[in-house]
Amino acid sequence: MPAEGKIARAQIEIIYQACPRAQRRDDDILVINKPSGISVTKDRSGAAELADILGEQLGQQTRSELRLVHRLDKHTSGVMILAKNAETQSRFSSYFGRRLVKKTYLALVTGAVSGQQGTIDVPLAQSHKKPGLMCIARKKGKEAVTHWKLLADFGTVALLAVEPLTGRTHQIRVHLPHIGLPLAIDPLYGNRRPLFLSDFKTDYRLAKGQTEKPLIERLTLHAYQLSFRAQPQAESMNLIDNSLNHPVYFIARLDKKFATTIKMLTKHNPNGLNAFANPDDFSKIVNTQRL
Repeated sequence: MPAEGKIARAQIEIIYQACPRAQRRDDDILVINKPSGISVTKDRSGAAELADILGEQLGQQTRSELRLVHRLDKHTSGVMILAKNAETQSRFSSYFGRRLVKKTYLALVTGAVSGQQGTIDVPLAQSHKKPGLMCIARKKGKEAVTHWKLLADFGTVALLAVEPLTGRTHQIRVHLPHIGLPLAIDPLYGNRRPLFLSDFKTDYRLAKGQTEKPLIERLTLHAYQLSFRAQPQAESMNLIDNSLNHPVYFIARLDKKFATTIKMLTKHNPNGLNAFANPDDFSKIVNTQRL
């Protein structure tokens, strides 16, 4: 266990938790909205990992049961599924391994967006020059495929829906800069500078003696939605398949700063709501609805 005082006190949002009496043992999952800045495993910072924080929140019995099904980078927020036993871990890991789970991320990027959507099919490998980072490696890298779709073009910043088909480390964070669309904030692979309202609001003025606070300072990547590729007959019942009672999809709402940034970009760009290719997507995102 981490040293006293290491565990973050903020409550982690529980999106879904199966009722043990209503589910089979291999269907026992916990779905959460992981905050940015929390590692899913032990790291060098000494800060509490995700399971420790959930253990304090939900009880140490839960802490002892939790098993990872998939991962998110420490500074990526969003929807995560955790298993409460080995059977569930194996079952859901197989869904991810067989690509039966569609992962949709929201990404704020900079650069000129060419087209409405695209696919990045470029192998990745660990960088020899920068340990801990990934890089493009066409000859010796592992397969990495990412679909992207333009949701809104705000001018200097754009909002993309990004779907990684493979699950390579830092895949989105390396693929997007490769096509000239780096994350607006990414200390490892691009820009460290926060986003400010004055960056895009042309008539922005500060009162004398005031200092502007950033709209957002964190990595501009959020795992918004997980969707299971259900059998057609199960889709109509909102189930993964005929034997389960789980929803077909889970959505993680944006944290306050990320949501506010999208609202301000929408309000202060020259085209307003029409910056969105489909204006309905703005309402869906701010109201945490399925894309």
